[in-house]
Amino acid sequence: MSITLRLAWRNIWRHPRRTLLTSSAIAFAAAILVFMVTLQRSSYDKMIDFTLRVYHGHLQVQPKGYLDKPQIRNTIPDARALASHIRRLSGSASLSVRAMGFALASSKERSYGVQVLGVETENESHVSTIPGLVRKGRFLSSDDAQEAIIGYLLARNLKLNVGEELTLLGTGRDGSVAATVVPVVGIFESGSADLDRQLVQLPLGAFQDVFSMGNHGHTIVVVGESLEHLEELQRAVRSGLPPESSLVVLNWEALLPGLKQAIQMDWVSGWFLYASLIIIVSFSILNTFLMSVLERTREFGIMLALGARPGRIGVLVIVEAVWLALLGLAVGVVIGTATVIYFHIYGFSYPGMEELAAHYNMPAVIHLALSPLSLTLGPAVILLVTCAAALYPALRIRLLKPADAMKAV
Repeated sequence: MSITLRLAWRNIWRHPRRTLLTSSAIAFAAAILVFMVTLQRSSYDKMIDFTLRVYHGHLQVQPKGYLDKPQIRNTIPDARALASHIRRLSGSASLSVRAMGFALASSKERSYGVQVLGVETENESHVSTIPGLVRKGRFLSSDDAQEAIIGYLLARNLKLNVGEELTLLGTGRDGSVAATVVPVVGIFESGSADLDRQLVQLPLGAFQDVFSMGNHGHTIVVVGESLEHLEELQRAVRSGLPPESSLVVLNWEALLPGLKQAIQMDWVSGWFLYASLIIIVSFSILNTFLMSVLERTREFGIMLALGARPGRIGVLVIVEAVWLALLGLAVGVVIGTATVIYFHIYGFSYPGMEELAAHYNMPAVIHLALSPLSLTLGPAVILLVTCAAALYPALRIRLLKPADAMKAV
């Protein structure tokens, strides 16, 4: 094997220009794949994080079955005390209790069905970006204040402005009529048409009074520092639940299954583009080794006549392909990793991203996340394809007849 490695390394440098051109193509493809795969995966992490921080959070503690049937009677008893216990146990301050109901919202001119959300005014900004997305007026002042904020589409549909009164009519937890009239103190724009069209937020204390909730809530929303440590946070939150309770801890994949499916579809479509690049490189490699086999037909014929087995010569050709691929991949991975490190430190921004980020209360740059999978996935595929491309020239050697091959010019 040592002789085969040395022979293969010597053989690829018989034509230095050809070797450099082919390895340069491999290096270019590897660098592009390292950067693009890392950027794509980092973009997914940011997209998930931004989406979840608007409303859903990374985790939610809910009564069992509440996700499928959000009934107002299905509640978490003494929700604030449980949230405080989980906060102490998990070491995370990013928790907030919510209660949710449905009501008919009316202004002087129109009425619409809405989702009414009671939030802890002090903690909601830790789990949601909506408090920072109030475009007119202000956010809710205290948990017992009789006031509301609404989405800008709902405000437009109801023809309401800051300072005007909103009438809510629904059903309380005990079946009684839940009715109140509150002033609109803020109008938000979350970037989600569904939320902006149908969401009304009240202080949690006011919501509990209006909807006869007592000290009950419906969800405890939890946001972690990053998605990487989400499983650990989920275990810590689950350990803080009362024994034999009917409460469950749901992660973002259960809360928003459509988001995960959209990411998977985009990932697959992205690999169609990467596959095109890899196929182009593989044809370059295939052409290089076909030329090499044709040029060395007489040499292979002499080796066969001296007793070398066709399989041994085929292995030599494949090892040459591996050497060539490793040479290009080493350069490409170094260039790609250096590019990723640069954007990991200084961040990457698309044209127009700063304006979009400022509008939706998001960071203006994406700091690429370094991970072994992102740095090695593309190069590993190129190495596999390179070996596959070298199989055809290697198999052609089996068709050579020593007498005829030695006559080749």
